[in-house]
Amino acid sequence: MKLDVGRKSKDTEINMAPLIDMVFILLVFFLVTTSFVRESGVEVKRPIASTAETQEKTTMVIAVTEAGYVYIDGKMVDIRSVRSTMERFKVENPLGNVVITADKNSLFGTSIEVLDEVRAAKISNVVVAATKE
Repeated sequence: MKLDVGRKSKDTEINMAPLIDMVFILLVFFLVTTSFVRESGVEVKRPIASTAETQEKTTMVIAVTEAGYVYIDGKMVDIRSVRSTMERFKVENPLGNVVITADKNSLFGTSIEVLDEVRAAKISNVVVAATKE
């Protein structure tokens, strides 16, 4: 016994376009809302401190290597140009903060010179990076 009422069987398809659109929207949302951690681009052995704290938002990283070279955003700069770079940075990011990452074997005087140049640029939110014990 065969019941054929005149209907033809249709193949059902799943439309994937809305799903792909939604995935891209979520991807863009997470990319925009995620804060990226900036690194100095230089290998630096940080000193160890028991009172070290995690910095929530870092907008500029200055590295001082063991040999006394200064790097800003991965580019080696002369210590005399740190102040002008920081003044430009302050104009672009008035609430931005600066992290100075000095190698534990670097000369203390170089780190103090960098700190002095950053403060001379009127940047008040300056921290020195260390590794927590």
